[in-house]
Amino acid sequence: MKLKLPYYFLLFVSSLGFAQSGKNLISFSFSDLRTPQILDSISKTNDLKIFYLESWFDQNKHSGEYNNVSLDSLLEDLLDKSSINYFRFNDSTYVLTQNNRIYESLPPNFFQKSNSENTSQNDKVIVSSPVFVAQANDLEDREIETIRIGVENPNSKKQTYKLSGYIIDEESGRPVQDIAILITNRNRGTVTDEKGYYELNLPQGIQEFKTQFIGMKPVRKRIILYNDGELNLNVKEGVEQLVEVVVEADRYENVEEVITGTNRIDSEESKDIPVVLGERDILQVAATLPGISRSGEGAIGLNVRGGKADQNQFLLNSAIVYNPTHFFGIFQALNPFVTDHVDIYKGSIPVEFGGRLSSVFDIKTVAGDTEKLKGQGSIGPVTANLAFEIPVKEKRSSFVVGGRATYSDWILKALDEESLKNSEANFYDFIGTYRDQINENNSIKATGYYSKDRFTITPDSLINYSNRAFSIEWFHNFNDNNRATVTLANSRYAFNINYDSDFNNQDFDYGYWVKESELRAWNEYRLNDKHRIKYGLSAKYYNMNPGSIEPNNSESRIESRKINEEQALEGGIFISDEIKLTDNFTIDAGLRYSVFAALGPSDQYNYEEDQPRNVGTISDSTSYGGGELMNRYGGPEVRFSARYLITPNLSLRGGYSNMYQYIHTLSNTTTISPIDTWKLSDNNIRPQKQNQVSLGLFKNFDDAEYEVSLEGFYKWSKDVLDFKTGARILLNDHVETEVIQGDGLAYGVEFMLQKKRGNLNGWFSYTYSRSKVRFDSQFPEEQINNGEFFPSNYDRPHDISLVANYKFTRRYSLSLNFAYQTGRPITYPIGQYYYNNAEYVFYSDRNKYRIPENIRLDIGFNVEGNHKIKKLAHSFWTVSVYNVLGRNNPYSVYFVTDNGELKALQSSIFAVPIPTITYNFKF
Repeated sequence: MKLKLPYYFLLFVSSLGFAQSGKNLISFSFSDLRTPQILDSISKTNDLKIFYLESWFDQNKHSGEYNNVSLDSLLEDLLDKSSINYFRFNDSTYVLTQNNRIYESLPPNFFQKSNSENTSQNDKVIVSSPVFVAQANDLEDREIETIRIGVENPNSKKQTYKLSGYIIDEESGRPVQDIAILITNRNRGTVTDEKGYYELNLPQGIQEFKTQFIGMKPVRKRIILYNDGELNLNVKEGVEQLVEVVVEADRYENVEEVITGTNRIDSEESKDIPVVLGERDILQVAATLPGISRSGEGAIGLNVRGGKADQNQFLLNSAIVYNPTHFFGIFQALNPFVTDHVDIYKGSIPVEFGGRLSSVFDIKTVAGDTEKLKGQGSIGPVTANLAFEIPVKEKRSSFVVGGRATYSDWILKALDEESLKNSEANFYDFIGTYRDQINENNSIKATGYYSKDRFTITPDSLINYSNRAFSIEWFHNFNDNNRATVTLANSRYAFNINYDSDFNNQDFDYGYWVKESELRAWNEYRLNDKHRIKYGLSAKYYNMNPGSIEPNNSESRIESRKINEEQALEGGIFISDEIKLTDNFTIDAGLRYSVFAALGPSDQYNYEEDQPRNVGTISDSTSYGGGELMNRYGGPEVRFSARYLITPNLSLRGGYSNMYQYIHTLSNTTTISPIDTWKLSDNNIRPQKQNQVSLGLFKNFDDAEYEVSLEGFYKWSKDVLDFKTGARILLNDHVETEVIQGDGLAYGVEFMLQKKRGNLNGWFSYTYSRSKVRFDSQFPEEQINNGEFFPSNYDRPHDISLVANYKFTRRYSLSLNFAYQTGRPITYPIGQYYYNNAEYVFYSDRNKYRIPENIRLDIGFNVEGNHKIKKLAHSFWTVSVYNVLGRNNPYSVYFVTDNGELKALQSSIFAVPIPTITYNFKF
């Protein structure tokens, strides 16, 4: 029977008496009928009255057969997975309700409850009774749609319920990332992820729902939330007046994040930070964050929380990039116009990542526009850059391509280093990304990347190094709660030294390369509002040429030689669960089991026991055939983080993790260089292992305009690598005799204050950290500094960064970057002695002294083009000065003998201010 009476008639009906039985057994069947038709048929067949509104039901048709079941059971089954409840008044009368339930009596102590419980002052109170629903509806603004979500469960003890869904661009069909979801009457909000997905935990009742995103029309809904449910929305492009609109993605992430030691850098953030030669550089931005530093100007790689540069993993759309820098580390090798953001993990690294001890830099490219051609570029004093977003299939797929190259060697001639005056250097990189939203549940992304550097430091040698990376990623939604990602990636890093001297008999060509291929598959499964589970596995194959040399011409006396190639397998299986124990306390507990298998063909040398490892103590060797297992390493890796919300704006976060690293760099220099070789673990070189604990406080002020964090960490490592004095690394069949393995120790405190809004914004960071190593052995030649802990090459106790940007108007802004670092350790010669009529230099304990501290100030002035909509291109100019103070910051200190006197000389990279003008455009 269709309900013809006003909705508030239910209040009168609810005052009637209730029957105690009404569970007579019936038999009933139906075929290809809508739910209202089924209800009418049940009413007529069994002489019942069933009240409902036909508009509550969809057009779906059903079939079924029931024998000797109660009417209650039949209705429960029929209405299952819908938003409809039923209430039995007596044996012959049933009333259906949408979302809410009718109660026979009020809950205990109902009138003693405060109406302000779990609500703000402006919240409307909703009680699970139709009369109160009617009152709430009477108060609604009729222009705002009201949506009821979830089926009320009187037995539920939950204080909050999950509201989730996807936001889709109505025209393109693409998910909208970083759209702000605001619940205005409860002062809560979130943003959508790259899939357009959002999730909020809210108390039961009325929610004032609003979306906010520049360029999109806002959507407003009034939601009556009864239980967990979904709300998927389409948004449309909108035109807005040019008034200030501030949209803040991840506004409270600083406090609410569970994983320890995380940072995100958007590529746009690098636009207003003055860097050398005007090149936007997210790695330079990363070096201004607490716990991340460089060994010096022009140094390749980053040191994260006291770790070596080779302990960082750089992933470009899931493919590893071994050397993410150009030009001796001065420029990043990542196109800033194609890069969207980078997530940095330096604490409890998520379980899906493995293989490095210190950090993961997870770099993602822009999605690409599927409707219209877009592009941007820049022209600077050293490089030119151009990138395009090209639609392939409207509203479905796009291709993003970017290229960058240098066109001048003048910078080397300006360096304060006489030996570099006649040097040359150039580089280029290309990247392309294809993305296809195949359908609602499937999308793919394919990425190809190549970079190459070519430089000449001396007239007789030419050095090349290159990166190649490829990945294809498949994203599949089994349902709204279960998403899978499958990735296939391949990477290659290589360098080559071509030596062409005035004497042809010494000419040679030296080469090295390392390749890896990885397959990774993992799921993210939202079990319920308290559990988010990730699980999966990965497999990786390494292939490495440790070095080969060939004569350059027929006159060369250099003999051909090649070190045997190395290969290995690395695998991992992992699972984690983000568990919401209470509204304030959440933990993320994960376990990864990694395994590494070193494979032949190879000849592994065995050394005499109780003897130092050198060529003279080789006892024999073991030969392994192709693919034969030589040695296996591995073990469990724990990843644990916990976050406790002390207040909505203050949290305490801590974590523990342990990691394995099976690949190492071999270097006998104090800073990493492009011709350092990588080495796989084998029978004689063990993998590195590390444990880390961290604890921090995170606070937001003034409605999240200011963020403050204070985090401490403590790390201890085993089997870290270093070199013996005078070690020969290249083309050495017994390279294990030149390196030693020992213990590492790092600890520190990181402080950061960030202002995120207003005309003045930026951040201040300070890090105090120590990094020490110890190499002890019963044999003096395998000891360093008598087996005591001493500062590592990258130990820099004090690190201060200040990044600020002040907007005078919408078009004009001033930015600055100030950096201070303690000088890095160095080993000095402290005397001379004679032995067998030969003069020798006597050195101090390793890293006993330090070079002077590094102090630098950079200033930039940014001029935006006018903001007219109908323009061929929008542009802005950046005028910057790097090293305004003209400080002669030392890069290294080296020693020469002049007329029998030992002298120390200091080498600097930029000893004078470097002005730059860069033109940027976008269309």
